[in-house]
Formats: sequence, structure tokens, C-alpha cells
Amino acid sequence: MMRLVIALMAGLALAGCATSGDDGLAPKTVNQVDLKRYQGAWYELARLPMYFQRNCAQSEAHYSLKPDGNVAVLNRCLTQDWQWEEARGTASPQVPGKTDKLSVEFDTWFSRLLPGVAKGDYWVLYVSDDYKTAIVGSPSRRYLWLLSRTPEINAVKREDLLSRARQQGYDTTRLIWRVSDRQMAKTSH
Repeated sequence: MMRLVIALMAGLALAGCATSGDDGLAPKTVNQVDLKRYQGAWYELARLPMYFQRNCAQSEAHYSLKPDGNVAVLNRCLTQDWQWEEARGTASPQVPGKTDKLSVEFDTWFSRLLPGVAKGDYWVLYVSDDYKTAIVGSPSRRYLWLLSRTPEINAVKREDLLSRARQQGYDTTRLIWRVSDRQMAKTSH
């Protein structure tokens, strides 16, 4: 039942952050993402609050290219109770041939009932040259994810990501940070 509720909330939240993408004040994206290099595991370092992630202590995303050029998405969330929650979906370019602005639709009963209604914007605002850190956000600036190939990064990289997000107009003071493994271990005792 909990997965059903999470999936429904995810779909509704993503539908709520959709925009036309033609807004001149919208955040600037990277123009092109090499999806082959982008695929794989990404750890969420921090996020702007999103309802369906409210119980997540640690989150990660796994992306893999599909034969049709779209991206398979597996989002995983580890709760403070050490329970994994998962959501699967597909990311598709919003504009054919452009890979920096994607629409994500999770596979839920809601999305099967009303295809296309629960799509959310996944805009790649920054990706490092080595594809080890990235910033993803919604054009409304309500949602933001700071991502890394590793669960932790050094202070210099962290400040670089925060600075880039602030330059794009995101409120980084509201970020929720990943709970470290050390902190998780303390809460389990």
C-alpha cells in the first residue's frame, strides 16, 4: 500500500512541476547530455523538498539507455527505518535530438490510466566534464537535485554545485542533505 501511495504522489508531484519550457526566465540547461556517459548510478547529495521523498534518508537513481533512445529510470529511497522504496519509469527527450530537457514518467497505475498526464520535467542544468557530478532541476525551480557518482563529495565540489544552483535562481537554503552512512548507523542503534 505504501508503494502505491508513494507512486501516486510521485506522479502528481511530477505533473505539478511541468511547464512549457519556453519561459525566457527558465533556468539554463547544458544544451546536450551524452546519455551513454550519463547512464549508471547517481547518488542524491541534496534535494529541494519533494513530497514523495519526505521519508528518504538516502536516495539514488539508476539510469540505463533503452534501444529506442529513451532512458530507463530506477529511483531508490532508503528510509530512516532502513526500508528501500523504489519507483521505475522512463525519461524521454522533450525535443527530439536534445538530451538536456527530459520528461520523466513513472510506471504507476495512475500513469497507465492517464498516459502522459503525470510527466515531470528533468532538466540537466549542469554536468561536470568527467560526468561525476550533476545538477538537475525543474524549470519552476521548486525541485532540485545535486547528484554525484559517489555518496559524498569534498567541500570544494559541494560549494561549486551550490554556487551553480544559486546562479540559476534556486533557493539552496532549503536543501535537504543526504544522511550519511555513519548517521544512519547511529539511528539504527
